Amino acid sequence: MPEKSVLIAPSILSADFNKLGAEIENVTKAGADWIHLDVMDGHFVPNISFGLPVLNSISKITKIPIDCHLMITNPEQFVDKFAASGADIITVHAEASFHLERLLSHIRSLGKKAGISFNPHTGLEPLEYIMHAVDLVLIMSVNPGFGGQKFIESAAEKIRRVKRIASDHKRDIHIQVDGGITAENKDIVIEAGADVLVAGSSVFSKPDYKSAISALR
Repeated sequence: MPEKSVLIAPSILSADFNKLGAEIENVTKAGADWIHLDVMDGHFVPNISFGLPVLNSISKITKIPIDCHLMITNPEQFVDKFAASGADIITVHAEASFHLERLLSHIRSLGKKAGISFNPHTGLEPLEYIMHAVDLVLIMSVNPGFGGQKFIESAAEKIRRVKRIASDHKRDIHIQVDGGITAENKDIVIEAGADVLVAGSSVFSKPDYKSAISALR
């Protein structure tokens, strides 16, 4: 499988919500490839973030793909609404659905890219049976629910395993990593096979978004 260029997906969970539209415009001008939305429901993860109203609003102004990471229970009830509200990529958690193949296939039938995410403790066994329906695999390198956590180093080996499984199935997918990604540790996950890096505070906490994004590639 050929190597891909690294894409940077700033997570607006770390943006200044007083000026969210300007934040999205600024990171886009600074070279962001995707805008990442961490959608949390207070059930699947111990936090509540934002949902469809925010997606509806930003989809009107965002010029790059919107990458929705659904950290929610019962994602089957919501993927149609997220698709209709402007999501380009919809990622659900392996731990949150009893019928992953059906759900991922449905997301793709809506004309959207389908992603599957795995928490740090979750094995990759389901991938062998759903790889045909997957466009993106998201490896969580922190326990989901809060920004600003420290990177869990075992994520790198998990990324390598995803790359091997995708190669075995002859699937050209994105491998995304989310959690604690910085300029200091990005080489670890890129060398392991990740080609999409989600970055929150490592972008939005910096005074110069362009330099912050460039440092992650």
